[in-house]
Amino acid sequence: MSKVTVGLLFGGCSGEHEVSIASARAIALALQTGENLSKYEVQPFYIRKDGVWEAPGVAQKVLDQGTALPSATQTQRWVFPAEVADVQVWFPIVHGPNGEDGTLQGLLQLMQVPYVGSGPLASAMGMDKLAMKQAFAAAGLPQVKYLAATREQIWSDPCVFSKLCHRIETELGYPCFIKPANLGSSVGISKATTRKELEAALDNAASYDRRLIIEAGVMAREVECAVLGNHHPQASVLGEISFSSDFYDYETKYTAGQADLAIPADLPPEITQRIQEMALQAFLAIDAAGLSRLDFFYLEATGEILINEINTLPGFTATSMYPQLWRATGVPFDQLVDQLLQFAQEDRHPSPQEC
Repeated sequence: MSKVTVGLLFGGCSGEHEVSIASARAIALALQTGENLSKYEVQPFYIRKDGVWEAPGVAQKVLDQGTALPSATQTQRWVFPAEVADVQVWFPIVHGPNGEDGTLQGLLQLMQVPYVGSGPLASAMGMDKLAMKQAFAAAGLPQVKYLAATREQIWSDPCVFSKLCHRIETELGYPCFIKPANLGSSVGISKATTRKELEAALDNAASYDRRLIIEAGVMAREVECAVLGNHHPQASVLGEISFSSDFYDYETKYTAGQADLAIPADLPPEITQRIQEMALQAFLAIDAAGLSRLDFFYLEATGEILINEINTLPGFTATSMYPQLWRATGVPFDQLVDQLLQFAQEDRHPSPQEC
């Protein structure tokens, strides 16, 4: 049987460029491990920070070195290397805007070549926290209190900005978390406990996105669940994150030793089951496919479970929760990569069968 040519696509035009390289290195290694070595032929493609696509020769050097390349001197963006025509299935691992927000998925859709992960709609909703929360609300999933804001409210008029801060203090109170609506990996997120911190956090988040979300802080345990599949997705065992930093920020998330992961999470069986059910419900609510990681808040004092967010293209680094959860569920890293490629090649919209 001939090998399937996998286009490993990484890098991208976002602040998560380096995380993407780390994820791609792990996936490339998995595709050269065990049975995958005889099943797949890897063709890496690297997108520089300015959008220029690099052919497998340059891309492999980036994987070997593990460091990003500077912007190219040429200006020919979106000119695809000739090897793109040989790709039979794509494994996009481009995190952040222009990678997991539906834009890249739309491009791959136009290529008419199967790819790992959700389609344009689910990817866009999974990336945009406001659209995500609206979808979860429509599905009846409980969430923390939140408010939406715009860059215009923050930067245009001091009076409008003051009114926004007052509304946040009145309706949400402190502590609260301020986030860009359309960004991942905890980039641009701040915690505020005073008006001064709130103002600074809003200004900071507005520098990343024109739409923001402000969430009420809750005293809760942070629990995560991984989902794998298409039409009949499965939920993994649960994991719990604990950390000494003020919250689970970018540095804590991607620095080894900064956070402790308890897998499986020490939770009552009925709570575990309920979170797994909610994870599958949220996955289907946005029509996700392939993979996702669902984050929850468990308020132990009341037994309440609140969904925080869905990540339709979670990290695959050495410290990433998604592959660790499946490893604990009985799916090793190389088999996980293989299953994702199998799901990518499934017909996601099969024709109705006769009874």
